Amino acid sequence: MARDTPRRSKGRRSPWAAAALIGIGLLITGGVYAGASAAVAATTTESTVASASTVEDGERLFQANCATCHGLDVQGTNDGPSLYGVGELAVHFQMSTGRMPLQMQGPQAPQKPVQFTDEQIAAVGAYIQSIAPGPSFPDDEVLDGEGNASEGGELFRINCAMCHNVAGAGGALTEGKYAPALYNTSALNMYAAMVTGPQNMPVFNDMTLTVEEKRDIITYLLFLQDTTSPGGFTLGSLGPVSEGLFIWIFGIGALIAITVWITAKSN
Repeated sequence: MARDTPRRSKGRRSPWAAAALIGIGLLITGGVYAGASAAVAATTTESTVASASTVEDGERLFQANCATCHGLDVQGTNDGPSLYGVGELAVHFQMSTGRMPLQMQGPQAPQKPVQFTDEQIAAVGAYIQSIAPGPSFPDDEVLDGEGNASEGGELFRINCAMCHNVAGAGGALTEGKYAPALYNTSALNMYAAMVTGPQNMPVFNDMTLTVEEKRDIITYLLFLQDTTSPGGFTLGSLGPVSEGLFIWIFGIGALIAITVWITAKSN
């Protein structure tokens, strides 16, 4: 009788193979997770450090240039209002137009050459926003000038033209105050003025003018800035006063000169 010879199985694995595969998988997974976590942590740390540095720089700039009038804790003094709630948008408007630091006390802060860089203005704004939050920067879409210029013109004539003139040329107000011309105003500062209400301007919150309506007004004003007068001389775009004065001086003056010339020639 033939003896049964046990057949050796092919591809037989060691009992430690499964454990080894699991260990390798855990090592790879752990390494990937640790690397990703370190990268995220480094990015977050850098962002936090940059933000903290910006706020600290802004605080130093504020104390050196603004605290005399607005107080060390932005609580305001007899020479300047409190800045609680004004937000970084108001800081950008006032400093980027040169209105602040104030040149001198008067009915209105005049525009003058800007005294700080964009980075310094952003730092002061970040500092004010960190201790007294207020209006912040809008989405880029609001400032793109792609709204409805026709609707914006109608809204501007209803809400703004009585001070700024229909063409945005500005105008005089009472007690030595005035509404500035808008020919060189940036889209961001147009929005900032509507939201923060600087000086004599009222605040147009989202209940008064929606974000889309503000975008339309900005579009209309940007259209005026880019469009030349089809009639020739704009005469300051100040309306019938400047036009009537021009006609009175040059038109009637020319008629008088022609009349005198004809009379003298006939004699």
